[in-house]
Amino acid sequence: MHSVELLPDADTEHAVRGVWRQLADRGLPSQAHHRHPTNRPHLTLATADGLPPETWARVLRVLAEALPVPLRLEGVVWWSGRVRVLAWTVRPEDALLRLHEAVWRILRDAPETGSLPPLLAPACWVPHITLGRGAEARWAEAPEEPSVLAAGAAFGAVTGEWTSARRYDSVTRTVTGLIP
Repeated sequence: MHSVELLPDADTEHAVRGVWRQLADRGLPSQAHHRHPTNRPHLTLATADGLPPETWARVLRVLAEALPVPLRLEGVVWWSGRVRVLAWTVRPEDALLRLHEAVWRILRDAPETGSLPPLLAPACWVPHITLGRGAEARWAEAPEEPSVLAAGAAFGAVTGEWTSARRYDSVTRTVTGLIP
């Protein structure tokens, strides 16, 4: 699986990593525990099974024309399922929504990419940065737990910019920078 991801400016990345540390310090699931060198705060725009060179060229052009894009983090959301997720929500600003839809349509219209996950389709996409995840995550079943609420106090609004993008290959666990 290949994904197209936006990366935040340095100050926003620092703020997200701070929340990761706060969750970890409280013994909660946190991306701070994920030590792979590719792990960093990001926003997934789209994923596909394959990304041929001509499709990447189109994605690169769209990203180069659009970035930077305003970024605003506000509030948290919990998802349960096979893997439980705690995430910082990203305000869906118009520029971000246009960029997301453009990238998603490029991948959708390229037959070599395979099927796209329906949850990343423009009508369903919930922009977010993952803060913690795990099969046994306590906060997914009890978000009112005091330690989660205490960490949540740090989830005030953060503004910045999406300044760069990358491609992540989940099979090889490698990234390729797309836009510096």
